[in-house]
Amino acid sequence: MLDRLTRSIEALLFASDRPLSLQDLCELTGCGPDAAAGALEQLREAFEEIGSSIILAELAGGWRFVTDPSLGDVVSQLFEDRRPGKLSRASIETLAVIAYNQPCTKAAVEAIRGVDCDSAVRSLLERGLVRICGRQETAGRPLTYATTDQFLSSFGLLDLEHLPRRREIDEILASGPPAEESGELFPHEG
Repeated sequence: MLDRLTRSIEALLFASDRPLSLQDLCELTGCGPDAAAGALEQLREAFEEIGSSIILAELAGGWRFVTDPSLGDVVSQLFEDRRPGKLSRASIETLAVIAYNQPCTKAAVEAIRGVDCDSAVRSLLERGLVRICGRQETAGRPLTYATTDQFLSSFGLLDLEHLPRRREIDEILASGPPAEESGELFPHEG
């Protein structure tokens, strides 16, 4: 049986529409970081022990419940009508340039990609995957862009340090296409 603190944290994570940091959980429950971390571990173990389709994941600087990725084909049926259109190739390339070079200007993205990226940047801003993070201290003071917590959450990343490195990408490309195409940009196993 879970104790009151663990049950409280479970309820907060279930009700939240965003990942909750350890600090958020401490503020909301009045407990200390060690107690919150212990409750999170107890929750993770409890869900794992019963073979639940729910997983406690650390994403975008916080914790949240997600469904087991191996059940993605079943769960995705719920969202077919609400699913926004897929990102265009231009948007994916622009997102990758921003993710690996942030903060960066639109001109820097265009220099790397070799084409105009106005519509791709606008699309990424509308989807909440990138944000304007400031201005560059150069002539004209162009806007600079960076990824958001929504980006991290959408791609199952804890933080930017978990982006694939060049060596990892080269290894994936060298191994050839997977036997079964999943349609995901960066599929991950649970």
